Amino acid sequence: MSELMEKFSELLVSSPLIPDELMLDIVARVPRSHYPTLSVVSKGFRKLIASPKLYEERSWLGCKEHRVYAVIRNRTTGDFSFYVLHRNANCSNRLVVVKSLPHMSPRGNYVPVGSKVYVFNDLDALSIDCTSHTRQPISDIPQRMAYKVVNVVDGKKIYVIGDSICHVVEEDGELSEKWKKAVTVFDTETQLWEPKLVNEDMSVGVLWSDSVVMDGKIYLKSYTKPYSSVYVPEERKWEVMDEVMDSKEWEGACVVDNVLYYHDCSETALRAYDPKQSCWSVVNGLEDFLVAQTAQSKWCDAVNYGEKKLSLFFPKLYDGKNVIFCAEIALERRQGGEIWGKVEWFDVVVEDGRIDIVKCVSVTIFDAA
Repeated sequence: MSELMEKFSELLVSSPLIPDELMLDIVARVPRSHYPTLSVVSKGFRKLIASPKLYEERSWLGCKEHRVYAVIRNRTTGDFSFYVLHRNANCSNRLVVVKSLPHMSPRGNYVPVGSKVYVFNDLDALSIDCTSHTRQPISDIPQRMAYKVVNVVDGKKIYVIGDSICHVVEEDGELSEKWKKAVTVFDTETQLWEPKLVNEDMSVGVLWSDSVVMDGKIYLKSYTKPYSSVYVPEERKWEVMDEVMDSKEWEGACVVDNVLYYHDCSETALRAYDPKQSCWSVVNGLEDFLVAQTAQSKWCDAVNYGEKKLSLFFPKLYDGKNVIFCAEIALERRQGGEIWGKVEWFDVVVEDGRIDIVKCVSVTIFDAA
């Protein structure tokens, strides 16, 4: 139970007769994940939680909710579906399929922007509104791009980077396509594509294992050294990735407060890279937990879960079944620059061993009046 809920429970016991206005203000500050529990306390609470006034108050207070979504592949059917992590205060947390959305494309790339998730397939693109769990088409990618990755910069512009046909030449009497690295930008405010930029003078990776955004730059980790690269949107140029950053095989990474985090499966540690210091460190305080819970995991995916938090998804053999766990980890930078982590909860979120997590994303939902 959260500290806020504990204080709220103490207040109920000590002051059973609370003015309606004060009760409204208190409940509006309680996380929504606790509302199902509160609704069974009494008829009064059920009425309050169903009241539009409560959500008007939350909107006025600027209340927001962080949600984690996952694209999951069913090995049996081959279907790709959209799941949401359901947080429950007093029972198990679970990844639950969003039934209102159709199956996803197996070749989709996913990136969160505000309360939406944008999906870029081979040619077409769409957005998913996570407040209503509905989808809307957006204008198609101007030109087919292969081996692409997508990242959002400045919270509104989506950069799609991949291989694109630069021109066609004739070789030995046959036409041959010449491919170059291209950058195409989608503005989520105008809902328009910006002109495509083609890189002609730098050899960058063909396949990337991961990519993140820090300090407004896009870092692309290549499967093959020395092709890991950095794209600088403001200057529209490419740079070679710092050797220190490229020295680790980071994959399934996320960025929290401009620091990259990833789970190092080879050494069972949560590592952090600070671009300002250009150095790697190990997140302290998690050693025993990670050894006990993730030592046998072949992969781990980290996702930003709001301010100073991340969620870590990993597979494990549990009670004789292949399951997927999720751990919510709070992060703290202490004096001297050391980063410490604390596990706030961890639980089995998927019990079906026949499915794989393809991509995890985090969105922020603001309450609307």
